[in-house]
Amino acid sequence: MIPHPVSLKAGIARRARSLRLAAFWLFPLALLICGQAAAVTAAERLQDYLDGLRSLRSSFEQITLSSDGGRMVESKGTLYLKRPGKFRWEYESPVKQVIVADGDRVWLHDLELDQVSHQSQSKALNGTPAQLLAAEEPIDRHFKVSPWDGGDEREWVELQPKAEDTQVVRIRIGFIGERLDTLLMEDTFSQLTRFTFTKTERNPTLAEDLFRFDTSTGGDFLQID
Repeated sequence: MIPHPVSLKAGIARRARSLRLAAFWLFPLALLICGQAAAVTAAERLQDYLDGLRSLRSSFEQITLSSDGGRMVESKGTLYLKRPGKFRWEYESPVKQVIVADGDRVWLHDLELDQVSHQSQSKALNGTPAQLLAAEEPIDRHFKVSPWDGGDEREWVELQPKAEDTQVVRIRIGFIGERLDTLLMEDTFSQLTRFTFTKTERNPTLAEDLFRFDTSTGGDFLQID
């Protein structure tokens, strides 16, 4: 039976949204680590940059691959970050979505489905790399950090979660010179998510309104917790 076009579109949107949500909690850590001079260890290099980070703005392209290497979802957008614990993600394609973390709750607005879901930020970020932003804790408290040889021109750092209940197996961050170039994230389903960063600005001045979700947007609201 051929799926109805509306049902098919909704199914694609839900699939894209779920993949993005999984990647979303992991992505902010990658953008914290733009271009720092070599430190004594990989963990210290990351922590030194994190200690001086107040805000960030970056364009990104995201590709999620299945365990067999087939391309599943490709998307792009803009990230805004303000420490501690505030984010705004604007996905432009293939499904328009806005994700806002205001320091208390995380809001996901799917513009095409006209749906809003929200969850406690402490619960949403628990056990994830993004937790480091909110808690401002040392990286090596939650991750084992080590260099990794990717066999290319990038300088790679690998992070493995210490928690046993996380869905993340490892995160690999690639630099070209002092510029963050690529992040690879592998989950327990052997899916690989790849981020490429461009036009990244460290410590720009960002309007506070970027990190407030307008609850008068309408649509269906779903509270997860």
